[in-house]
Amino acid sequence: MIQIRKFEGQDTGPILDLFYETVHTVNARDYTKEQLDAWAPLEDMSAKRLVWERSLASHITYVADIGGTIAGFGDMTNEGYIDRLYVHHRYQRQGIATALLNTLEAEAIRLGAAKLFTEASITAKPFFERYGYSVLKEQTVIRSGVSLINYRMVKSIGK
Repeated sequence: MIQIRKFEGQDTGPILDLFYETVHTVNARDYTKEQLDAWAPLEDMSAKRLVWERSLASHITYVADIGGTIAGFGDMTNEGYIDRLYVHHRYQRQGIATALLNTLEAEAIRLGAAKLFTEASITAKPFFERYGYSVLKEQTVIRSGVSLINYRMVKSIGK
């Protein structure tokens, strides 16, 4: 059974592992190995633990917990920017991303946000479109000197 709960500091290590594994498996169908390595470099993961922990703690962050295992996580700013939404490759297509997105959207509505924004990967774009997000523009971002395409997306919420 999926439990959606607030992020806790000890979740950071499992989240970093989940992020790396998800990017390098799920996103591999849409990005090259060079792009995946720039997006989620293995050698940076442990070094960035404190940066990630601070970021996740400063955002509105939820994790999907299945029997003590973090199967996914999502976070957003108070302004309604969904920064990250990832589900471990072993837990894809089980409603976890939907549960996390619904939780973030409900929180944004509670906070009075009028819109939600995200920068979705090629892989995630169809998921966000299914939930009412529209593409504002395709954009190229640079990670460690490597270009990656993603999509600036928006959804109106609330009143």
